[in-house]
Amino acid sequence: MSTDVAAGQRPVIELAEVTFRRGERTILDSISFAVHRGEHWALIGPNGAGKSTVLGFCGALIHPTSGTVDVLGHRLGRVELQALRRSIGHVNPRHPLTSPLTLREVVLTGLTGSIEIPLRWQPTPAQLRHADALIEQTGLAGKNEEKWPTLSQGERGRALIARALICQPDLLLLDEPTTGLDVAAREQLLVTIAALEHNHPELASIVVTHHLEELPSSTSHAVLLKDGRIVRSGSAADVLTTEHVSFAFTYPIRVGQHGRRWFALASPDDGPDLDAENYVQTCST
Repeated sequence: MSTDVAAGQRPVIELAEVTFRRGERTILDSISFAVHRGEHWALIGPNGAGKSTVLGFCGALIHPTSGTVDVLGHRLGRVELQALRRSIGHVNPRHPLTSPLTLREVVLTGLTGSIEIPLRWQPTPAQLRHADALIEQTGLAGKNEEKWPTLSQGERGRALIARALICQPDLLLLDEPTTGLDVAAREQLLVTIAALEHNHPELASIVVTHHLEELPSSTSHAVLLKDGRIVRSGSAADVLTTEHVSFAFTYPIRVGQHGRRWFALASPDDGPDLDAENYVQTCST
C-alpha cells in the first residue's frame, strides 16, 4: 500500500469514471485510477488505446466529457489551469525547440514555462545553482554553456527532464521520452529517470510508452489500456503479465523481468485466448 494511502493523504492524480468523447466517437470509457506521491506509473497500450488522452487529463490540458479528474488536489473545471500547470513538469522529446540558447538557459526557461530568445529576465544566483545541479544530476555536467543545436537527441531528452524539474513540480509527465534514441542514449535516459526515486523521493511520475523495454527500473505501477478502456491497473507486477499484455496488444506476448527491467517477446505458440469475452471487465474487478 502507498504510504500516502496509509496516511490518508489525497492522491496526486485521481480519475474517477472518466469518459471522453470527440463527436460520436468514444475515446475513453470509464477510466479510474489514482497516483500517489512517490509512485512511478506507466501508461501502456497499443496505438489508439487512449494513452495520450489520459496524459492530457493528468497534465490539466483537457477536460472529461463525464466523470471527474483531480490533479494535485484540485478538480478540473473548478481551478485556474495556468497556476495548476506550474506544479506539473512535462517532458516531450518532440518539443519544437530550435533555440540558440545554451543548455543552462534552456533549463532555466522551465521556471517560466516558455522559451524566450534571448532570456528577458535575470536568474538569481540560487536559480543558477539549481539549474547547474540539475544539469549535473541528469548526467550533463560540463555541458552548461553548450548551445542547444549542438546537443545530441539523447542529451536533449535529459536536458528536458532537468528543465521540467527546475520548477520543483509535484508531478512529472514523460510522453514517450525514448522516442528516436539509439540503445545507448535510451539507456542513459532511463537511468536518469530511474534516479528520480532517490533524488526526488516525493515526486510522482507517469511515463507513456508502447514498449515494456522502455520502462525505467523505478516503475512501480501501471495502467494497461486497450480501445479506450482499462484492462488492468495497479502495481506493475500485477498489471504487466503475459496474460494481460497479450490481451491488450491482441497478440501472444511473453512478459518477464531481468532485475527491475521489463522485457516482452513474441510467444505465438502458448499465448492466452485473445478473444475471451468480458476479459476487460473481469480483470478490472
